[in-house]
Amino acid sequence: MSDFQPNNPLHGVTLEMILTHLVDRYGWQELGRRINIKCFTNDPSIKSSLKFLRQTPWAREKVEALYLQSLEH
Repeated sequence: MSDFQPNNPLHGVTLEMILTHLVDRYGWQELGRRINIKCFTNDPSIKSSLKFLRQTPWAREKVEALYLQSLEH
């Protein structure tokens, strides 16, 4: 069985890569405005945000959706 997923734009992209891309593109303040979660608005860091996102599926889905949207523009 192959792990190749040609139609999955998230294949091979780690959550850390996604978050770093979004922070570089939008900054923490704008990221917190677009996705209003405490780990983005209150003393944000990559490490604390990753911990929260790995434990919170709904928040991770929002981050992944914003990432995909950012690739389209």
